[in-house]
Amino acid sequence: MSEALEANFDGLVGPTHNYGGLSPGNLASARNEGSVSSPKNAALEGLAKMRQLAQLGLAQGVLPPQERPFIPALRAIGYSGRDSEILAKVTWEEPYYLKILSSASSMWAANAATVSPSADTQDGRVHFTPANLHTTAHRAIEGPKTQRALERVFADPTHFKVHEPLPGHGLFADEGAANHVRLARNHGEPGVELLVWGRDGLVADDGKFPARQTRQACEAIRRGHGLEGRRTVLAQQSRAAIDAGAFHNDVVCVGTLRTLFFHEYAFEDKALLFEELERAARGRFDLDLIEVPASEVSLEDAVSSYLFNSQLLEVPGEERLVLLAPEETRENAATAAYCERLVAGNSAIGAVRFAGVRESMRNGGGPACLRLRVVLTDAERAAVNPAVWMSEALYTRLVAWAERHYRDRLAPADLADPQLLGESQRALDELTSILELGSDFYSFQRD
Repeated sequence: MSEALEANFDGLVGPTHNYGGLSPGNLASARNEGSVSSPKNAALEGLAKMRQLAQLGLAQGVLPPQERPFIPALRAIGYSGRDSEILAKVTWEEPYYLKILSSASSMWAANAATVSPSADTQDGRVHFTPANLHTTAHRAIEGPKTQRALERVFADPTHFKVHEPLPGHGLFADEGAANHVRLARNHGEPGVELLVWGRDGLVADDGKFPARQTRQACEAIRRGHGLEGRRTVLAQQSRAAIDAGAFHNDVVCVGTLRTLFFHEYAFEDKALLFEELERAARGRFDLDLIEVPASEVSLEDAVSSYLFNSQLLEVPGEERLVLLAPEETRENAATAAYCERLVAGNSAIGAVRFAGVRESMRNGGGPACLRLRVVLTDAERAAVNPAVWMSEALYTRLVAWAERHYRDRLAPADLADPQLLGESQRALDELTSILELGSDFYSFQRD
């Protein structure tokens, strides 16, 4: 068995963080559409969470934001001229395009990719498949840029394999690690990979909200990552959860090591899921299934509080797991009471701590949305771009960077401001130096 740990790579919030209401089925996003955002506060909240985990002794990395507004996409659909002229044209003719191409949604790194550690893969490398995010227009442009970022952070081909996104078709709609859980006795041992899908891509989807992940995407990832069939479980997310606003499975489920923490209505066929998980884990480890009954926490409370969109962490010095939940979980009477009962019992979860990520939560993204989990051996960790690991020095530098470049307030009308484009490009240009991503990382740098 190789020694390994679970690292978290959080998406850094971009300078155009705004409330565009672009995500059908994401109730918080729809509710706050058109509100004034604070990109600076959003970035500082995200950095504070990264620092909080690093101070707990966890491996914490940073993933860069994508460039927004994304002018190359506007040029690709026929707009021409100087960047400022393009902004003026699209604002006059089709402002919705500008909203799509200004979204800072890449901050939610749980949707960046699906990751399989080397202990699980046929070739003994860590595999990444960037999500194609086919369901929503503002996120469907992220995949190739996510691939580029992962290739800069996990560059060593002897340890890492970064795939291309799956084909950009509804049959292979893929939303990344938000629909993936890995269970194992220890991080360095072969584990069980749970891939959750919301719909069969060959069957019409007639639910209240779109089911974003297809069974075919999960199967393609299993094949591409070289996962053993006997240790891979595919399960269907419940339609009730999706229609209640659980647009990704991580809104109703989270797991790590032997523990799966989930809502009663998270899965369509729980009995079949439990049977398949037990079969896959048999002889390796005993599962610890923590099911939260709807009688204690309703689906409505689970979705509004983001109880399950929390990080389940193995913290050095703690005998039991720690749940890092959003402040909204503490402010909801039902979930606060449940958390008290949970830690008072003898379950695998021994503590609940809280993170203030309100700017992200108002767009429907809790602590778990902001991070991509990557299990790494010591050798693999040493092969990661060292500049992205969170430390006090990097935290201080990034806070000063955000304070210098980010706006305190951003209204929807501000997206058309050409000065915002310049501010964003200057910020990202400096960031590539801080994170040592290369001076050709963003398209505006190459142009």
